[in-house]
Amino acid sequence: MRIKTISRSVDEFTRERSQDLQRVFHNFDPSLRPMEKAVEYQRALTAAKLEKIFARPFVGAMDGHRDGISCVAKNPNYLKGIFSASMDGDIRLWDIATRRTVCQFPGHLGAVRGLTVSTDGNVLVSCGTDCNVRLWSVPRPSLEDSDLSSEKSTEPSAVYTCKNALLAVDHQFEGDLFATAGAQLDIWNHNRSQPVQSFTSGSHSVISVRFNPGEPDILATSSGDNHISIYDIRMSSAARKILMRTKTNSIAWNPMEPMNFTAANEDGNCYSFDGRKNEEAKCVHKDHVSAVMDIDFSPTGREFVTGSYDRSVRIFPYNGGHSREIYHTKRMQRVFCVKYSSDATYVISGSDDTNLRLWKAKASEQLGVILPREQKKHEYNEAVKNRYKHLPEIKRIVRHRHLPKPIYKAKAESRAMNDAKRRKEDRRKAHSAPGTVVTESHRTRRIIKEVE
Repeated sequence: MRIKTISRSVDEFTRERSQDLQRVFHNFDPSLRPMEKAVEYQRALTAAKLEKIFARPFVGAMDGHRDGISCVAKNPNYLKGIFSASMDGDIRLWDIATRRTVCQFPGHLGAVRGLTVSTDGNVLVSCGTDCNVRLWSVPRPSLEDSDLSSEKSTEPSAVYTCKNALLAVDHQFEGDLFATAGAQLDIWNHNRSQPVQSFTSGSHSVISVRFNPGEPDILATSSGDNHISIYDIRMSSAARKILMRTKTNSIAWNPMEPMNFTAANEDGNCYSFDGRKNEEAKCVHKDHVSAVMDIDFSPTGREFVTGSYDRSVRIFPYNGGHSREIYHTKRMQRVFCVKYSSDATYVISGSDDTNLRLWKAKASEQLGVILPREQKKHEYNEAVKNRYKHLPEIKRIVRHRHLPKPIYKAKAESRAMNDAKRRKEDRRKAHSAPGTVVTESHRTRRIIKEVE
């Protein structure tokens, strides 16, 4: 007679450490689990609801400026440091962890319109409407000082004077060069009191300038005559130009795909371009109902944040047409500048109400120390949500956002206008000879031409 016994090794089920999960062996035969998909769907639905319950994106506000905040810069070598400048010429260095001012940089007599920090984190460059470019030494000891009860101030290490007001500045990713935008585009060296190179853009001023993160000699600018220009500082003129129907307020390069950049436009949309092929946009990012004032990419290159004149901050996927998140408060006014933190965990926005605001990049993310079991649970919830995100109920919960009443009404009005235009175009095409009415795609509709 044969006897079958069930046996198991104790070593296979013994945890090496008390923090390890208990080892369990599963039989994944589908016939043994007829309700598996139903159970997973219910878990995905619960995870989507819990995400809404725990969505608390606003961390805090940093108050201290006496006028609207015009620009923000982050220190590449120090995670907690953030620089901000206001319309009254005040420049401050903030400690994000304590949300207090560490140091002030007095000297500008007008609005500060541009801030940037060198790659090594030692030099801060500022420019403004007082026609001055000021170089400051970033006070490293004060960053590490735990006593933040007294604010410190410092003097500029160099002051360069220009003929016209300056509207933007950006530093080269590798090197000692930085560029200022105004009546013309000037390239400066830290050790030279005069520009080493200048580019003229016609009768209109240059509004914004950004160096390419992969090619140190390439930069992109936008000007008041609706042009987006790509310059190579080894050449004497612009390499390429794109003429848009409306003005571009800011430009950001994708740090992971340095050939791609996204432009924040006056018409409320953002346009992503491939720098090698500019006759059409790669993607049109819609949702804002007013001019987009600033844009900044996440260090991961998968998302970017925008600040708009409609008093809201939105986070877009780099290849998505609509935002995944919108942040707003009742007291927040027009947003002029936004930045991602260097670890892609937070978003910093500066608005016309003199406040810097700190937001979580993921609204429901848990702050602080997370245990391994909690982390695995969060990852599992994300996985089941992504698996069932196409189903109507989960899609409705994940996409739902509370909008301020002015934005809600403006969206409804814009939707009605676009529907009317679409109906009119369809009727014109239906009552015309075949081929006489050509429908322009959204990717080319706002682009007039490309100039090489």
